[in-house]
Amino acid sequence: MKRRDFLKTAAVLGAAAGTGGLLSGCSGQNGNAAQGFNFNRLGAGEGLRLSFEPYELQLRHTFTVSSYSRKTTPGVQIRIDYEGFTGYGEASMPPYLGQTVESVTSFLSRTDLSQFRDPFRMEDILAYVDSLSPEDGAAKAAIDIALHDLVGKLIGQPWWRLWGLDPSKAPDTTFTIGIDTPDVVREKTRECADRFNILKVKVGLDNDKEMIRTIREVTDLPLAVDANQGWKDREEALDEIYWLKENGIVMVEQPMAKERLDDNAWITERSPLPIFADEAIQRLADIPSIKGAYHGINIKLMKCTGMREAWKMVNYARAEGMKVMVGCMTETSCAVSAAAQLSPAVDFADLDGNLLITNDLFNGMEVIDGKITLSDAPGIGIHRVNL
Repeated sequence: MKRRDFLKTAAVLGAAAGTGGLLSGCSGQNGNAAQGFNFNRLGAGEGLRLSFEPYELQLRHTFTVSSYSRKTTPGVQIRIDYEGFTGYGEASMPPYLGQTVESVTSFLSRTDLSQFRDPFRMEDILAYVDSLSPEDGAAKAAIDIALHDLVGKLIGQPWWRLWGLDPSKAPDTTFTIGIDTPDVVREKTRECADRFNILKVKVGLDNDKEMIRTIREVTDLPLAVDANQGWKDREEALDEIYWLKENGIVMVEQPMAKERLDDNAWITERSPLPIFADEAIQRLADIPSIKGAYHGINIKLMKCTGMREAWKMVNYARAEGMKVMVGCMTETSCAVSAAAQLSPAVDFADLDGNLLITNDLFNGMEVIDGKITLSDAPGIGIHRVNL
């Protein structure tokens, strides 16, 4: 972060924490700032109140990757209430994460946020949450997102601004086309080709070239591909990457199994395209072990426990000279909008999870002419809608 951006962010946070009246003339939690919130009450009132409920996401199309197919994604919606303000969060659990509605609700049930009366103690709160178990990344992410949303609303600012970012630098987002029959792939491509500037294609089975050729019948847009650990032979994988480059592909995610670090490093060293770790990178502590084996990392809130750690990962990866991508699971606009707060700081973005479902609970980050568009709405920039 540039020094002037840091000073600006520090000034906003300091003013918010140190004065009761500075923000009192601004609009409420669905506007641009925290109307009526008395910062002198921090620590004096009741503690944070956590509530949650399961919520299954319905996909528009059957979603197929190299290892499974699904039509729904289990999830849990949460909220943290404090002094009349509400922060929203969510946990989304695709199969490979190894988490379930039962495991998430069990974790949330034993999480006591009422002991914290000052939501600005974010480091202490989230360190406590992280200490409750070595796993449960999605459950931790739900709390982290809701806490960031709450604090942003109390301050009256979106997190992209608090991090000193320029929203105009947010990249285009990819839109994902899962593995399917040629007819369905053509239909999916026609549905999205005129709304996006780059598409993402799931590969990793024996029909990779058929997938790409089918899409090329419809559009010549740049493509990213995600093998989801599906390629088995490193030399064949490298040959395919050269073929992909000739056909307009611009980057590759997780070519081989995450356990095959040397093979992934061998591909990365020889690849004409940037290679990104996805399944091989979960949290901040994983970055040193994969440095050199990939050109970049794909950060997802459900893997890394939320926005707090994601921001640290962005800065760590940049310091190590790595490229950065921000991605998502199948999620509502709640978690997608939270991840989008990071987007001005990354090279690639795959933030289409909310566009893949039919029962979104929120309005938030928008995709306009293929580009991630962030608003001035405080917190993570979302509004709850009635279905």
